Amino acid sequence: MAANRKLVSSGSDFESAVGYSRAVRVGAHVAVAGTTGAGPAGDIAAQARDALRRIEIALHQAGSSLGDVVRTRIFITDISRWREVGAVHAEVFGQIRPASTMVEVAALITAELMVEIEADAYVESPEGSAAPVTGGKLPSGAGR
Repeated sequence: MAANRKLVSSGSDFESAVGYSRAVRVGAHVAVAGTTGAGPAGDIAAQARDALRRIEIALHQAGSSLGDVVRTRIFITDISRWREVGAVHAEVFGQIRPASTMVEVAALITAELMVEIEADAYVESPEGSAAPVTGGKLPSGAGR
């Protein structure tokens, strides 16, 4: 394992069962694992917002921020609802505008989950985030 490798855990039972970390930082690179979110049954936008809130927490724990995100991958179980998820992504990231991919998948790890998001970030400063968030930011109290 690289000496400068930082592992971030959310404490999820899935992490130990599957053998992964919520996020991993090696040098300037931060990778956040596929992250789902909570929300009312059928509310894909709420799930996306909460997933991005959880990603933001993991980024901060790794010494990064939403402003450092350069790529996201979005997996949804019903592609006809892409606009709802896309609107949340646009709201959260604003002018950051990371490269992004959205694809439909047959299912996620549990039936009630409709969206899962991954994020990759690049942090220029070794002390933490150097990129300001100039557009999007999750509203305080967003999600749970």
